[in-house]
Amino acid sequence: MATSPTAWALLGTAIVSEVTASLSLKGALDRPALYGVVAVGYLASFTLLALVLRRGMPLGVAYGVWGALGVALTAVASSLVFDEALTGLMGLGIVLIIAGVLTVELGSQRAARERARATGGPS
Repeated sequence: MATSPTAWALLGTAIVSEVTASLSLKGALDRPALYGVVAVGYLASFTLLALVLRRGMPLGVAYGVWGALGVALTAVASSLVFDEALTGLMGLGIVLIIAGVLTVELGSQRAARERARATGGPS
């Protein structure tokens, strides 16, 4: 069973919420009012992740994509927003994160096809 486009859209929104909350956490050190954005961002992110799981996305895929892309996007955004270092080695790490997420997703799709074949369901 393929994951619905709605689940992917919710997951993308969860990732953006988590990255926004993480960046706001750094910003709140100088502007304490941003702690509200932190709280709302993390609450929204976890709520959206739960909705993604409710729509049938496997936990390993959802959490893997959410966590890995959150890390990668936060690293890139913090270099842009806070002028933090983003070295070539860090860039390589981001590429490896993305490759890992793609590998998990492809493996999940393959497992679903094999499971459907074994049970006689649609592939």
